[in-house]
Amino acid sequence: MSDLDHLFERIVAGEIPSHKVYENELVYAFLDINPLSRGHTLVIPKTRYERIDQLPPETAAALGRALPTVAAAVMKATGTTAYNVLCNTGRPAGQLIPHVHFHIIPKHADGSGLPHNWPAAPIDKDDAPALCQAIVDAMPTA
Repeated sequence: MSDLDHLFERIVAGEIPSHKVYENELVYAFLDINPLSRGHTLVIPKTRYERIDQLPPETAAALGRALPTVAAAVMKATGTTAYNVLCNTGRPAGQLIPHVHFHIIPKHADGSGLPHNWPAAPIDKDDAPALCQAIVDAMPTA
């Protein structure tokens, strides 16, 4: 286990200083210390969950309510109207800290922010129906 494993819990507890922009009983938001652009903000659950699919419904809902509130404040404060919301889940996807966190990354006129020239390819039309059905079948039942 590395020091990064519990970094966000230590920030929430006040053991490590942060530039807090938002807090409620389940969610904490603060400026990223290595921003891709001015205003780059992290929105996290106060309790550590490594992956989105591990979030309890009430925590997921609280994050869902906080994201537009924080995004609107970041846009107003930075004077930009474009931004990306990103959540890396798992080390292969770029998650360095094993604690769910959403990045709100303003896209400024100078081009700073998240690059958006990701390589894409057309969907495999032969695989799509089976993949779609596999995802539908994996959905939890109500």
